[in-house]
Amino acid sequence: MECYAGIDVSLKESSVCIVDAKGKIVREVKVTSEPETLVRYFDELELPVCRIGLEAGPLSHWLHAGLVAAGRDIILLETRHVKAALSAMTVKTDRKDARGIAQLLRMGWYRPVHAKSVASQDARAVLVGRKLLQGKLLDVELSIRGILRGYGLKVGEVSRGRFEARIHELIAGH
Repeated sequence: MECYAGIDVSLKESSVCIVDAKGKIVREVKVTSEPETLVRYFDELELPVCRIGLEAGPLSHWLHAGLVAAGRDIILLETRHVKAALSAMTVKTDRKDARGIAQLLRMGWYRPVHAKSVASQDARAVLVGRKLLQGKLLDVELSIRGILRGYGLKVGEVSRGRFEARIHELIAGH
């Protein structure tokens, strides 16, 4: 009997639903959202799971990498496609999402997503962090300009490298 597993990933716990080839729910559990825990769960499972799927998201790539490293055949599902397919559900819960993902796998109604390499995820994380820091630095500079303007001190046009020295010039003697 072929089985299909759908995983709805959350920060602490992931909902896992396993359905058979006819769509009957075989098992539903909550498992800690850690690759090792999921691998152990599927290893101890006495069912032949032919496909495991999870919706692409922030934690999904990490779990996907851990399950693939353990030799599991994992499919990352395109988020918008899953959302559209599951939108007919009146009450949306993690458990029902896992059921829906398992059913999508069983019927073949899914669009797989390429899992980005660890190197590309690292590069993206560095770029996102850099952009965040640049934005925060600009916010601080603009706040300092605004505070000083209240005291009649005008910073004027100044390069980022001279900003600190210009601020010290302005506030010396105040």
